Amino acid sequence: MSQRRAAALLLSVTALVVLAMSPEGGSSSSGPPLTELTVSLDARHPGRPVAPRFLGLSFELSSAGQLAMLADRGDLVGLLRSLGPGILRLGGASADTRVAWSDARTPRPSWASAVLNRQILRGIARLAARSDWRVLLTIGLVHFDARSAAREAAAARSVLGHWLAGIEIGNEPDSYGRHGLRSAHWNRARYEAQVSAYRRAIARAAPGLPLAGPGVSGSRAFQRWGPVEARRQRPALLTGHHYPLRCDAVPAPSVEELLSVRTRELEDRSLARFLRVSRKSSIRFRMDETNTVSCGGRPGISNTFAAALWAVGYVGQTLAAGASGVNLQGNPANCLGYSPVCAPSGELLARGALRAQPQWYGLLMLRSLTGSRPLATRLLSRQQANVSVTAMRARGGGLRFLLADDEPAGASPTLVPLTVGPGFGHGTVLTLGASSPAAVSGVTLGGTTVAGDGSWHAPRSLPSLPVSGGVLTLELVPARAALVTLAPIGRARR
Repeated sequence: MSQRRAAALLLSVTALVVLAMSPEGGSSSSGPPLTELTVSLDARHPGRPVAPRFLGLSFELSSAGQLAMLADRGDLVGLLRSLGPGILRLGGASADTRVAWSDARTPRPSWASAVLNRQILRGIARLAARSDWRVLLTIGLVHFDARSAAREAAAARSVLGHWLAGIEIGNEPDSYGRHGLRSAHWNRARYEAQVSAYRRAIARAAPGLPLAGPGVSGSRAFQRWGPVEARRQRPALLTGHHYPLRCDAVPAPSVEELLSVRTRELEDRSLARFLRVSRKSSIRFRMDETNTVSCGGRPGISNTFAAALWAVGYVGQTLAAGASGVNLQGNPANCLGYSPVCAPSGELLARGALRAQPQWYGLLMLRSLTGSRPLATRLLSRQQANVSVTAMRARGGGLRFLLADDEPAGASPTLVPLTVGPGFGHGTVLTLGASSPAAVSGVTLGGTTVAGDGSWHAPRSLPSLPVSGGVLTLELVPARAALVTLAPIGRARR
């Protein structure tokens, strides 16, 4: 099939969802009725290719010293390399409140419980070079000191060189007033004045250094702060944060809420707000901090397989919306909250013996999507099937479908006939699974697990499904995700 013909296809996906079950959990005697879910995909207008460094992680700046040591020991380099090239963001609240720059001209201030210095930056540079990950560094704004910020930026550029992706000024500055970090009169205008002072100082010390911002706490704040940031600061990258569940919510956050259709719909609207500003200003947007539950996550949610299913769906939404990347927030010293990788004890962390949490497997599933072009998707009857679908045009004319069934284990499977048209002989399926959304271990991707050294290798062969009459039919099991890949027949022969 020619690329022109493939681009003209209007693809459709029909999911037949088994809903009716007996009270005991078995099928009804008359057979369960089928509910039809249709997903229309417009392959004529694919989006921009997914950036090579789309995937990333975000850690508190207070973790920089620990991460620097792991450049020379343990599993972190292997873990990062298993995802391919990425972006490592160092920021979070600690960049504003606990960590200060220190050098011969800048003694550690009394408010800081930790410092960032050239020695730590050198370790971060080794980590970046060995893993092929670039670094987005947040410089604190709460304790205003433009001269110190300029020295920090210049040192970061000198030490990190090519590996420095850019500088972000302040972490969630829209919330300074709420958290008592600024007076009640703190507002966007005062923020702009201080950021401008930082920019002028940094430009003198490190001319041409890319800046990112405003790094606000959510899309509603971004509606107010993002357009002004884009117009007045013209950053190289617009940034913002997203957490679907609040740690202080009443009732308390739950797995069911995290994986609900309602949460997914709210995330669609949130992403639209972020990307509207990006498109209007012609400045790329990166979701440089996100995860499941704010305030460090919630045990029983953030450290479970539910977090992996959420990540597959949300990252798929993010790339489909047109963002340039996403960074999942983590803490290498806390395996109970949100952290794709962590060490269960201080001793193991010192040795670099990190382990892959369930969410890490979701990132591994997504790693091969770089270069693919998202296709506009429209779902009908979505309220009756808790399934997320992201479709992409792969390099060479192939197709890729990222699907996640967020129903609990034991619910009815979903039959998904994928209408792909002529020119495809078969598709392969990479499956992400565990015993239930609440599982904290036993996660597999393609039937395999992450090795002890942090590496993961795809199976040599994946299950194959035939294309018959231009249709590939997939049975999607509840609490599972799948990546379906189809290559044109001519390319498969080569």
